[in-house]
Amino acid sequence: MDHSDGTHDGELTVLYRGPLASCNYGCGYCPFAKRPETPVERAADAAALDRLLAWARGAARPLRIFFTPWGEALHHTRYREALIELSRLPQVRQVAVQTNLAGSLDWLAAAQRASVALWATYHPTQVSRKRFLARSATLRRLGIAHSVGVVGTRDAIGEIEALRADLPAAVPVWVNAFSMTDGAAAVGYYRPDEIARLRAVDPYFEVGLLRLRSRGQSCRTGDSVISVDGDGSIRRCHFDARVLGNLWHDDLTEILRPRPCRRPVCDCHIGYVHLEQLGAQQVYGRSGLLARIPLAPPGHPAADPTAHLARARSLLTPAPDPPPPSRTPSPSPRATPHMP
Repeated sequence: MDHSDGTHDGELTVLYRGPLASCNYGCGYCPFAKRPETPVERAADAAALDRLLAWARGAARPLRIFFTPWGEALHHTRYREALIELSRLPQVRQVAVQTNLAGSLDWLAAAQRASVALWATYHPTQVSRKRFLARSATLRRLGIAHSVGVVGTRDAIGEIEALRADLPAAVPVWVNAFSMTDGAAAVGYYRPDEIARLRAVDPYFEVGLLRLRSRGQSCRTGDSVISVDGDGSIRRCHFDARVLGNLWHDDLTEILRPRPCRRPVCDCHIGYVHLEQLGAQQVYGRSGLLARIPLAPPGHPAADPTAHLARARSLLTPAPDPPPPSRTPSPSPRATPHMP
């Protein structure tokens, strides 16, 4: 059976963000730069990670697990061991992680490599391009699927172009639009010629310049995709604060269901790729969606971004307000905190 889209067999994607909030890099645009982990924080994060692993071991449904930490996870042995274990569980179709690739990568040889995907970010103020390219070469040697991304500050555009030129065409390079605000690029930050240069590196760059209107839109989050934090709290995504339940204690069949988005705007890639109208799976497939790996490399006819950009721009028109809730009996007291 083809499970490529995961829509017919109960597959669940878990976006996991535990207590970890430390990083070995000192990027000026990151609030977690060079923040060390205290012993108390380490213990709390390790306990939460152990709980996630215990839940995954007992899961009956197919899973994709994506680590999206506030910091660098693979700098820590516990996350490397967790990734190896998860990759080997038969119910885990994919384990992905956001990482700066700063540490050794040889440990990945112990993983079920076909189940691993890395969202790797190059930070040119923290590591030389030569060293980062060597890390990517190691991943290719190990057969680890990965994308390479950069925060698109204006002073880094030349370095971004050089990175694209130095990497094989089969390794996708994406550019996150720079922002000092709430996720979307500051209006007027890029000149038209700079947008053109970044588009030449990342054909989908301009999607990140848009503030996609999402309220009332159909979205997979809350149904086949959930966000989970270190205490097991389930939210539909990282950007909706409403708690739907708890992964450790509650029955998912009572929680998961289609829900229209409640937020007026969705302006982060790990959120808007799940909007049905955007159709991101047509670009990334199911296996490339989490780690930002398109189905076709740049230059391939199938990589033409025109249709994807048109779908993104269609989300700039105001969405209708969702209909008022129907009158239903009041939920039981236990269910009240978990109402969507």
